[in-house]
Amino acid sequence: MFHGSMVALVTPMQDDGSLDYPSLDQLIEFHIKNGTDAIVAVGTTGESATLDHREHCEVIRYVVEKVAHRLPVIAGTGANSTTEAMELTRCAHQAGADACLLVTPYYNKPTQHGLYLHFKAIAEAVPVPQILYNVPGRTACDLLPETVGRLAQIGNIIGIKEATGELQRAREIMACCDDDFMLLSGDDATALEFILAGGRGTISVTANVAPAKMHAMCAAALAGRVQEAREINAELDPLHRDLFLEANPIPVKWALYEMGMIGKGIRLPMTELSAQYRDRLKQALRHAGVLGG
Repeated sequence: MFHGSMVALVTPMQDDGSLDYPSLDQLIEFHIKNGTDAIVAVGTTGESATLDHREHCEVIRYVVEKVAHRLPVIAGTGANSTTEAMELTRCAHQAGADACLLVTPYYNKPTQHGLYLHFKAIAEAVPVPQILYNVPGRTACDLLPETVGRLAQIGNIIGIKEATGELQRAREIMACCDDDFMLLSGDDATALEFILAGGRGTISVTANVAPAKMHAMCAAALAGRVQEAREINAELDPLHRDLFLEANPIPVKWALYEMGMIGKGIRLPMTELSAQYRDRLKQALRHAGVLGG
């Protein structure tokens, strides 16, 4: 069910920070039309850190309803409190999400055994398929391959989004897990090589603005058409880089605004993209063929 280009969907907002559901509708249809393989709602790119519990559950329910089984929906439900993560995961399961994506607990720096117990408790509490999410650059917490291997033995923990950008890490995880354990990239810049090394796809920021090309690149890589995949990825490389000129999702929300897809809304402490970076990001959008002019 989960493979290829899975968009880490932004959460559109009005200028006052309130949720913009008409724009969310448009984004969902945009992705379905352009071949996105799955939608990830309310992850890092979806500003999960600034949505309250009610909004978090509400957006997941809304995306599931609007997608209406046309694509798989993965719900971001991680938290640094095990109890809160359980509650969000239960909410997503009740809403009909196909799987949940659980980031490692951030800020409080648990031990590897603590991480194991955290994810084990959530998996045992909620019988939805669950995908681990390791992004130590944001969380100050690194889920090591040996711990992933232990967690992979739990039936409804089905894979991991590995966002270190280190290809050796992918190989180490594969060595610790059975072949059916799913490895997904969480780093656009290295996603192609990750897939060629055995990954099944990527949860992508770039897919927000270039869904058709991300889908085509992933499909070519998964089918072993390496040269074709590399040629497509060359068009996307500037976006992979420049969508991180400032902290995600600042650049990607500004890019979607420039494309006429959403308004400027973003919640503090995130702010609109700094003026000094805008021309560079526009050039990357043009290089990828997703912005005219």
